[in-house]
Amino acid sequence: MSTDLHDVSGRDWLGDLRTNLTGEFEAQTTRLTQLTADTGDPAQEPTRAALIAATRQSLEQISAALGRIDAGTYGRCVHCGKQIPAERLQILPHARFCVPCQEKHGRAG
Repeated sequence: MSTDLHDVSGRDWLGDLRTNLTGEFEAQTTRLTQLTADTGDPAQEPTRAALIAATRQSLEQISAALGRIDAGTYGRCVHCGKQIPAERLQILPHARFCVPCQEKHGRAG
């Protein structure tokens, strides 16, 4: 994979990433539907609530990443504007910050 997301091979990679993120968004939407419809054991409610919150956060992150792809800003730090290393994006495709800005913000992605 190229480290420059804006060259021709990067566009192919972004197309594949868009497809993967869209599939993951659909899977997480299905999971959220199942979690919110579950009327199981009331003792499991705190766990279910945590799973619902985590799934919603995942959906927000995926949606934001897809929005950045569509806007042409994917792969750029939303704080400083520098390019996020491709290796970081491979591990954390919804990353919004470069590592230095991430450390300053102290929160995921």
